Amino acid sequence: MSVRTSIKHFRCISSFSFFRSLSSQIQIQKHETQHQHHQQQDPYSLLKQDPIQILLSLWVKTFSSPTSISFPNLTGFLSKLDLWVLAYQRASAHVTGTFPPRSALHYQTLNSLLSLQNAVVRSGFRWHHKTHQLLRSPNDPPLTRPLSNTKLKAIIQSNNPCFQDRVVQEVLLMVLEPVFEPRFSAKSHAFRPGRSAHTVIRTIRSSFAGYLWFLKGDLSELLDYVHCDVILNCVEKAVKDRKILNLIKSALKGSIGNRIRSDDSNSDFDRKTKKRKGATKKKILNENEPKPDPYWLRTFFNFAPEEAAKVPSYGHCGILSPLLANVCLNELDQMMEEKIVEYFRPNKLDSIWKDSISDGSHNSAWPEFVPSSGSEKTRKMDYIRYGGHFLIGIRGPREDAVQIRKEIIEFCERNLGIRLDVVKVEIEHITRGIQFLDHIICRRVIYPTLRYTASGGKIVSEKGVGTMLSVTASLQHCIRRFRRLELVKGDKDPEPLPCNPMLYSSQAHTNAQMNKFLETMADWYRYADNRKKIVSFCAYVIRSSLAKLYAARYRLKSRAKVYRIATRDLSRPLRESSNNSAPEYSDLLRMGIVDAIEGVQFAHMSSIPSCDYTPFPKNWVPDHELMLREYIRLQDPKFFCDLHRSIKHQCLGLPQDEISEIVWDYKTLGVWRYRSNDGTETKDDSEKTEGAI
Repeated sequence: MSVRTSIKHFRCISSFSFFRSLSSQIQIQKHETQHQHHQQQDPYSLLKQDPIQILLSLWVKTFSSPTSISFPNLTGFLSKLDLWVLAYQRASAHVTGTFPPRSALHYQTLNSLLSLQNAVVRSGFRWHHKTHQLLRSPNDPPLTRPLSNTKLKAIIQSNNPCFQDRVVQEVLLMVLEPVFEPRFSAKSHAFRPGRSAHTVIRTIRSSFAGYLWFLKGDLSELLDYVHCDVILNCVEKAVKDRKILNLIKSALKGSIGNRIRSDDSNSDFDRKTKKRKGATKKKILNENEPKPDPYWLRTFFNFAPEEAAKVPSYGHCGILSPLLANVCLNELDQMMEEKIVEYFRPNKLDSIWKDSISDGSHNSAWPEFVPSSGSEKTRKMDYIRYGGHFLIGIRGPREDAVQIRKEIIEFCERNLGIRLDVVKVEIEHITRGIQFLDHIICRRVIYPTLRYTASGGKIVSEKGVGTMLSVTASLQHCIRRFRRLELVKGDKDPEPLPCNPMLYSSQAHTNAQMNKFLETMADWYRYADNRKKIVSFCAYVIRSSLAKLYAARYRLKSRAKVYRIATRDLSRPLRESSNNSAPEYSDLLRMGIVDAIEGVQFAHMSSIPSCDYTPFPKNWVPDHELMLREYIRLQDPKFFCDLHRSIKHQCLGLPQDEISEIVWDYKTLGVWRYRSNDGTETKDDSEKTEGAI
């Protein structure tokens, strides 16, 4: 190659590299310009839609789509600033106790939200990054000067989650919950909107009559720890968006580990704080710090059943963890629904479920009663789950229950990565009683009088025999909880103790707090057969505990003297016998210095409400799902036209049609048709007009 050729070749290479570097610099500058423009963009101009309407459109889309379809693009919802504002409002309500209105958010807060949104969308967000917080909590004071090394070290080493993590979790929850709700089984009732422990009790009462063997499973180990790949494999079946999956993956691999909030951990923490010095010192709340839960609410939380005491928390997922736990356990729900259909074998000689899986010859208004039948019975199974605990009812031999337990253990080890012992899945007969959600499920033989109309209209009364499903509250569990709260001592014959935490509260405040607790307990045992008995026992413990407290506070020496002055419901004012110079309570109440004293509720058995035996629908769905599905059906033009045609076919006139008919007659036939000879309106036509209007 000549020198001239090499020089020309060198010039081409240098010019090509120059233009390539120049184009790369232009692209970098363009990217930086766009980034600066986006940072300088007014956040108020991005608030264009109502976040509720955005979420409603997502709920409608997911419920109207088949459950087998996946959603590959959910990042578009992360790009909407309106959802981030709603997430900030919900997170602020959790921290401060008040829901801030949208118009009260400052410009600086919206700018911080926009920066956090850009970091999440551009994959620049890191969980639990306390040294680089793009969004601060509304309770945090403004940073006027740099933090000291001691405060910075304390912030980094603390396990308190960042406020910006909570906002990101709220956004992910709002986007992912509509995606998975249509896929979840109707057998699952925990950590879901519209479902609770009450729906579990009502479902057991209406659908579990007639089963002989029960499998009670404990999968709480899955709430403690689940491998990251197991959760991601379950999530990827519905969500294909890589950005959402990467956010969940990075949150699951957080360094905090699992934080399980349970009663046992809270009690251990309380014991440790009691041993510390200065633990009894009164705490002064900050300006924006929310008030702690009242005493009656903390007391009721201590009555939480074992099945509801544990809430999962995986890594940095926070409030997203219960949804992820349901996503994993939904695999077990789907497997059990298939097993229920496979196991069903009807028998004509049985008294119930003779033909189909949903058939029952007993009265639908009395589902707890099952008429007696011969030795040949229908093979049937049912399943329900609340959190990490499930209950399976089997109408068949015990060998079938053993086989089903074996299949469940193998499925959990193969699909969920957890090994269950035989002790975790117990097999019990209905006659021994099965405890689930603090209610005991058992049966008893009854001989009801059955009345029916025979041929010829004759009413026949016959003495029948059958079994009755009984769902009662556990009195022993209630006694253990009261003993744990130090309100009673003893087991077989519990003796109430003074309610020491309310020692320095007034009589009106103490009675009001205990009334709220008793109302909540009466509502919790709403569907228990022994509701009157269990609520009466709770009222006796509370009333006796307060009587002992008042006897010590007002120096009245005994409960009998307290009852003699304040009556049985403790509604009359008490005062120390030695302080005769104190003003009368009626005078203080008239001046507004003291509050009115409420009597302790349920002082008599007649004032306690009875058990709610309202029949539970067979295929029950929550109200919000029912309205959503009806809304989706009405959006279909074909269904709407068919509905309109059926109304006309059944000669059911709409008010709009009647009004249009009257107006058309007025225009075509004239006013004379609706007037008599003397010029007054006829009676029939006036009634027709009033009825149409």
